[in-house]
Amino acid sequence: MPPRYEYSRSAIQERIDELTGLQAPFGLTVRYAMKANPHSAIIAMMHEGGVHFDASSSYEASELLAAGIPGAHISLSSQQSPHIFPELLSKGVQFVATSLHQLDQFLQEKYRPSEVALRINPDMGQGQIKRLSTGGRSASFGIWHEYIPECLKRCSDAGVRVTRLHIHVGSGADPSIWGEVMDRALSVVRLLPDVTTLDIGGGYKVARVEGEREADMPAIMAAFFEKLTAFASETGRELHLEIEPGTYFIAHAGTLVAEVDDVVDTGAEGYTFLRLNTGMNDFLRSTLYGARHRIEVMNDATETAEYVVVGHNCESGDIFTPAHGNPEEIETVTLKLAQIGHEVRIYDTGAYCASMRARGYNSFPDATEVMVD
Repeated sequence: MPPRYEYSRSAIQERIDELTGLQAPFGLTVRYAMKANPHSAIIAMMHEGGVHFDASSSYEASELLAAGIPGAHISLSSQQSPHIFPELLSKGVQFVATSLHQLDQFLQEKYRPSEVALRINPDMGQGQIKRLSTGGRSASFGIWHEYIPECLKRCSDAGVRVTRLHIHVGSGADPSIWGEVMDRALSVVRLLPDVTTLDIGGGYKVARVEGEREADMPAIMAAFFEKLTAFASETGRELHLEIEPGTYFIAHAGTLVAEVDDVVDTGAEGYTFLRLNTGMNDFLRSTLYGARHRIEVMNDATETAEYVVVGHNCESGDIFTPAHGNPEEIETVTLKLAQIGHEVRIYDTGAYCASMRARGYNSFPDATEVMVD
């Protein structure tokens, strides 16, 4: 049985309904971070559900346009300068400058609009590990906050206003920090007098294994609501809010289905390894930053055993069970007694799995992707 990703329509729809049902005091736009999973059926569900989109490259923005998504529903915030800048702007894609160079490129475009968005690095980063942080001095994302006066000068000289602010501190952030994130964001808004829309980004954590804490979106939004209301009372500025979850939308909707290809061990004092017929060529999260996912052997066995679950690639880092808090080490998991050919399911793989794999490594074919009810 070749490996496959299964995506649950009902689980995706449940998240769409939950997030689009949230309230902000002066309006809310919910965006789907396309990089989490660009499957065409998922894009269609998001669009039909009233969700807008966040694109992380001009290529993603182009794909969204080709899928029939209106340009006005696409926000482009890219590490790389857009390769088809004039076309994207002509179709109404909302551009977010993430560097001074990108801002200059925008200002030099002949048919650019008179408004622009900035992604600012507010010297604040969060994440389970450093590789998940997108803010602070060690992150290259966004324009360093000390350069805001220079941004405003360049825009003023070109007759352009900064009306949107984008801030993203990291992925898998501790839910308790969201009030602090909003406080920091509003401190940046104070420096940008024409901003009317605040995009607070994504990074809303989901719980994949026991002991992890999932983001409480209603509670987070209640905190945002309170702080935006207080800011409006103080300044008279009523900010439209944007959020852009990727993981929170679809992580729980995905399952990677594979099978045991082999069972090997390193002796009585060593480990027993389940080798699956998939690996980092389909699923890179565990190798890249030690992400842990719930794994289940699908059989009727009543006995259990301790296993290290690994992939089929010729790579020592191709593992599914890294140690908690130390991705350099392996960890055993208790699973039903497994044999070659038994089905294995890896859960919560809807986001940043199929879209972020080491495609083509060892020339293994890609796991297929299917929608299920």
